[in-house]
Amino acid sequence: MGRLFEFIGNHIILASAFVVVLMLVVRNEVARGGKSVSPQQLVHMLNRDKAVVLDLRERKEFTEGHIIDAINIPQASLDSRINELEPYRERPVIVACKMGQQAGAAGNILRKAGFSNVMRLSGGMTGWRGDNLPVVKG
Repeated sequence: MGRLFEFIGNHIILASAFVVVLMLVVRNEVARGGKSVSPQQLVHMLNRDKAVVLDLRERKEFTEGHIIDAINIPQASLDSRINELEPYRERPVIVACKMGQQAGAAGNILRKAGFSNVMRLSGGMTGWRGDNLPVVKG
């Protein structure tokens, strides 16, 4: 560890450039994924703002358990089926996937299609179930 500080002291410009690049990469990844909401925030948004949940999982996973009134459009079909979300353009759209990793890319697709209020569910359905929140089967 002592050698690390010696290296940083000897190569301050290189170390500074590394820190700046690292911060830019982190900022870009956060912005790309869009704002995230926790499962508890989603419950409030469903009740208060009439938010819409877009579930990106495959049909089989969706039928095993999903958030009430969620719309299932698998990630692979989103480009061709985005018109199904047209009635919800003015409402908050929360994108949910299995673990929260695919939701960022889907959020970008929705924003490019003109949806302005798009967020992603932090932790995806795994986080939702981890908080013991209800799911609908079928």
